[in-house]
Amino acid sequence: MLIYSMGVSVDGFIADREGAFEWTAPIEELFRFHIALVSELGGYLCGRRLYETMLVWETDPSLRENEPGAAFADVWCAIPKVVFSHTLESVQGNARLAEASVAEEAAAALDATDKDVAIGGAGLAAQAIELGLVDELRMFRYPVVVGGGTPFLPPVTEGFSLDLIETRPFGSRVIYERYGRARDGSD
Repeated sequence: MLIYSMGVSVDGFIADREGAFEWTAPIEELFRFHIALVSELGGYLCGRRLYETMLVWETDPSLRENEPGAAFADVWCAIPKVVFSHTLESVQGNARLAEASVAEEAAAALDATDKDVAIGGAGLAAQAIELGLVDELRMFRYPVVVGGGTPFLPPVTEGFSLDLIETRPFGSRVIYERYGRARDGSD
């Protein structure tokens, strides 16, 4: 499956008007849950900004100074990543620049593994959602209203139905919501 997962405010934004998302910093319980989810992935398609944000897990040794940080860095670094960018000339770590369309790269990533593949970055995920490629939406809904910024979901030309698969509350008042794209008999 292709999965889109991000932290999101109650009003539906993954970053505020200034691009900040520090309100998504997880407590240990939630961080360990993230580690478990990421360890199940066989690939990750990411936009430039998300790639650059997450690159610290491959380049900053101070993030490995505690057990959860080291565990996350290990699973993140192990995942093959495809980076979509019009401005980057090279990438680091277990990553390569995309050479084909979102649909082609998603298909190739899914064919290369027997695990799920994630897609991240609002713009890139918007393209995949519009193409009908995303099978699951996973939101970590934080108890904050930011009033504007980068939306989790793009405007779409056609709506679609979702099935609620799972919810889970965390002690930090964050609620994990997992939705599958409802498929009719023709899919």
